[in-house]
Amino acid sequence: MNFVAAIPKMLNIVLLSVSLTLIAFVLTACDIEVDREPTTGSRETSNQVNVGDDNLGFTESVFQGEPIDAPSDVAKELKIIWETWAILTKDHVDRAELDPKIMSETAIRGMLMALGDPHTNYVPPEAFAIDSNDIFQGEFEGIGAHVSMNRNGVLIIVAPIQGSPAEKAGIRPGDQILAVDGTSLEGYTVLQAVSLIRGPKGSTVKLLIKHLGALDPIEIEIVRGTIPLVSVLVRSLPEDPVAHLRITNFHDNTASELTSALDKAIANGADGLILDVRDNPGGTLQSVIDITSRFLDKNMLIAYQVDASQKRTDWNVKEDGEYSNIPMVVLSNSFSASASEVLIGALQDNNRAKIIGDVSFGKGSVNMLRPLSNGGGIFVTTSRWFTPSGKMIQGVGIKPDIEITSTDPTDADILQLEAALKEIQKLIQEKAAIDTPIRI
Repeated sequence: MNFVAAIPKMLNIVLLSVSLTLIAFVLTACDIEVDREPTTGSRETSNQVNVGDDNLGFTESVFQGEPIDAPSDVAKELKIIWETWAILTKDHVDRAELDPKIMSETAIRGMLMALGDPHTNYVPPEAFAIDSNDIFQGEFEGIGAHVSMNRNGVLIIVAPIQGSPAEKAGIRPGDQILAVDGTSLEGYTVLQAVSLIRGPKGSTVKLLIKHLGALDPIEIEIVRGTIPLVSVLVRSLPEDPVAHLRITNFHDNTASELTSALDKAIANGADGLILDVRDNPGGTLQSVIDITSRFLDKNMLIAYQVDASQKRTDWNVKEDGEYSNIPMVVLSNSFSASASEVLIGALQDNNRAKIIGDVSFGKGSVNMLRPLSNGGGIFVTTSRWFTPSGKMIQGVGIKPDIEITSTDPTDADILQLEAALKEIQKLIQEKAAIDTPIRI
């Protein structure tokens, strides 16, 4: 006995004919071949659906009820999202178990993933308070490292802060952070990951780290501490003829720190400057504009940005910089990012200083943290940076005038500094020759 004969005849004819008709309609619309045998004689049905070995169930009805109209104030592009949510909460068999928070946050993440922009992220309410603002205020509690997300969605150490628990534990630029306290960071945004890594001083965090060039990851345990944010480090002796100043970040007070350190070096007889922004992950816009302006002449273009409406905004030097004539070179590497790249591009394109080292990181976007009504936010890319000559920084970086690299970070540091000293000595000699009066 076949399946049809096993159930009451009239009920079978009604349900099965409706079901098969609807399946035929759906499958035909999807370009799946449907074979139909006409019903003849006393046969209830001989319809067969040829879809390989797929086990298809029958739907009760494809079209049921009237379309759900979204409220008039819902944007046209978002109506289908509103309609989907309305249908799920009304008709889904597990509607009582639906979590609105999870559903809405997942929808947001899906929307942002479609952008292909690693710097635009959703920030859940629990992580919203841990934004980048406190990084520029003087100190914070954590492990002491700057991170960024690469194009593959992997959290990368841009640079550990000098003297921080992270540096002491062996964290290095280029390290990948794969997990925090056993929790994989796959699929996490930058600020979600930061919310796991940051914590009060004295507490411990375990990071699964893959060092640059290593085959296997290792677990590193770090005791969090209070991280002071000193952004200008003097790398030269007071009596040295060349001042070597390293900018670790562009904080609100970095310009004044740099001015103080450079004035002291000049007062002690320094004739040239090595400005070092290696492993500098960036900072505030106003800070880098203020610092770059100190080395350029009035009205020179520092950089420009282009926003979503293709509006261009230029950032120019407001007045002649007090250090616009001092011989200088700039050290950069593959972890010089964001604001560092604005400075590098401005000094290079305006022929103010030669750049020595490696191609920079390539983070040339402007990002803002926008709040949402649920207490979370969107960390969104609002525009992109371009150097004075029109070179885009994002995803490309800036190529140095004198490229010096090494697979060994220590060797690279030494070789780059030696090249910088050689170049600055040449510039000092050239300036001395120009400044020396000629007797006639």
